Amino acid sequence: MNGISGFPNPNRFDRLQQSEGITLLRDILLIYGLFATYYVMTVNVVYFSIMAFSFRNIMTIFRRAAYSKFNTLSGSELVPSISLLVPAYNEEVTVIENVKCLLTLNYPTYEVIVINDGSSDDTLGVLRREFGLEPLPNPEMRNSIDCQTINSVYYNPQYPHLYVIDKPNGGKADSLNAGINLSHYPLISSIDADSLLEKDALIRMARMYMENPEETVAIGGDVRIANGCVIENGAVKEISLPRKMWPMFQAVEYLKAFLGGRIGWSHINGLIIVSGAFGLFRKDYVIAVGGYRGGYPGEDMNIIIKLHRYMLENKLKYRIAFCPEAVCWTQAPDTYRILSNQRKRWGRGNLKNMIENYDMAFNPKYKVMGLLTMPYNIIFEALNPYFKITGLLALIGYTMLDMTHWRVLAVFWLVNFLSGYLLSIGALLLEELAFKRFKKLSDLVRMMFYSAIKFFGYAQLGGLWRIQGHIQYLRNNNSWGTMTRQSWQEKSDTAKSA
Repeated sequence: MNGISGFPNPNRFDRLQQSEGITLLRDILLIYGLFATYYVMTVNVVYFSIMAFSFRNIMTIFRRAAYSKFNTLSGSELVPSISLLVPAYNEEVTVIENVKCLLTLNYPTYEVIVINDGSSDDTLGVLRREFGLEPLPNPEMRNSIDCQTINSVYYNPQYPHLYVIDKPNGGKADSLNAGINLSHYPLISSIDADSLLEKDALIRMARMYMENPEETVAIGGDVRIANGCVIENGAVKEISLPRKMWPMFQAVEYLKAFLGGRIGWSHINGLIIVSGAFGLFRKDYVIAVGGYRGGYPGEDMNIIIKLHRYMLENKLKYRIAFCPEAVCWTQAPDTYRILSNQRKRWGRGNLKNMIENYDMAFNPKYKVMGLLTMPYNIIFEALNPYFKITGLLALIGYTMLDMTHWRVLAVFWLVNFLSGYLLSIGALLLEELAFKRFKKLSDLVRMMFYSAIKFFGYAQLGGLWRIQGHIQYLRNNNSWGTMTRQSWQEKSDTAKSA
């Protein structure tokens, strides 16, 4: 009897509602599809523009690397003195090799300050035994920056340029602040305890600093993956790529980030991070901004943002530069668990820094930082994983509602893949034009291969880890995560046997 005597047909009404719902869903997907298209176009324009800046400067870098008289500076009294700060937490298997490397750098005047951050292993013990260190009575701590009260400072006159601070656990930022308070020189350099500097890395940085010492407030060094290399006496003797999958993906990532990205950002004075593994700073400006921020990871990004803000708000001319010739070799995580912990921590740090400094974004007062760097990091770094997920869901919806042909989606995906792959190949080309560190053709082939396959799972994992880091931030999870180290000798033996 449905539909008789003027009563509406409920089935027809349901079908009408369903049709209107599908139409609304189609409209939403269409609008979002247009947004996603412009988003992808914009991010690729930014990526390729930064890459173009990198290529524009690569020949200058090449000439500087090849013909610079930096070696003549190693014995010059004009070179500024530097304090090397080495935060160490549970680094007993790597710290001795690291310190030996730092004590033999080609540099005229510098000191090495290792900060034992309440290690639960024998980090302090191996340092004391290896270098014969004893407590220093009445050490001169300037207390320029707030930090935890230290337990003691260890010293041995036979190693006049080496100091070891022992303090309660307070995190990497607190350790760096303690090191600054003890430091004796106008420049400071932060070095990770699981990293090794090339012998001329510091003098190359100093040469760049001396080009414009009045305006240079920070310089970042190039960080390379040491997994797979042959290490002897605290130095990389033979460069080779990692044998394991996870470090290999990171080697590709680092090359793209440092050569393909930071050269370009440095050119426009928009660099937002100097890697905590290796950077050089003017101590007076670091003290002026209150030192490193504790309580959250991402202290290496935070100190650079604070320096940009301070210089711009005080209308001071400055530059934050990147020196790709100054190379630091670091151990990369070689298991899924350790790598995921690291990337979640990076995600927390990035989100924390964006939230703390949101007022800089789109603000002409902060010039390149406000109009380009901060918006880029918010939209294309912090929010990128969410756009990727919603974009994937939108593509699924397109297919289910028969809104487009699968070939169109395939072409869209292929364009995205090729643009990302070209950026990775561009970074590899920059490496070959300027530095040629990879001597074997097989290494170049492997780099090209991993640059391609990272888009089939690894890139998606990176987005997932970042979202998990954001969730940890919202839950106030501030754990550093387990980072298992391997001795340099073990890594070298593995590389030799491979």
